[in-house]
Amino acid sequence: MKITIFGAGAIGGYLAAKLAAAGRTDLSIVARGAHLEAIKADGLRLIEDGQETSVPVRAAAKAEELGVQDYVVLALKAHSLTPALDQIAPLLGDHTSVVTMQNGVPWWYFHGVGGPLEGTRLNAVDPGGAIWQRIGPDRVIGSVVYPPVGVD
Repeated sequence: MKITIFGAGAIGGYLAAKLAAAGRTDLSIVARGAHLEAIKADGLRLIEDGQETSVPVRAAAKAEELGVQDYVVLALKAHSLTPALDQIAPLLGDHTSVVTMQNGVPWWYFHGVGGPLEGTRLNAVDPGGAIWQRIGPDRVIGSVVYPPVGVD
């Protein structure tokens, strides 16, 4: 199973470290800048319950280096999603599922709910419907993000 975490900050880094430690997936992350370089050099460092571990992960600055994935976890801040659509596109194949781990009301919120709000699109979080068109709501797996984590 090929999984890419897109956005390896606090939430994405935590999830990536846990998945890498489990060793059951072909895991990659997309990160940038000094954070990316640190991950490439030393892996992801996780400090939890006073224990420090470091796990190696495949890290890339550009998603096209990774190819089509089975799952893509969007762990970047919601306002960063639209500008990242071109970067995310190479990860998406016909059967790729997208797990959204983002703050706020999601762009796909009313998709598939039935009733009078069915199909309502939230222009405030998806201006012009760009995310809806490029990612598509049918592939989305929603989530709730709760762990109190940070980046050192």
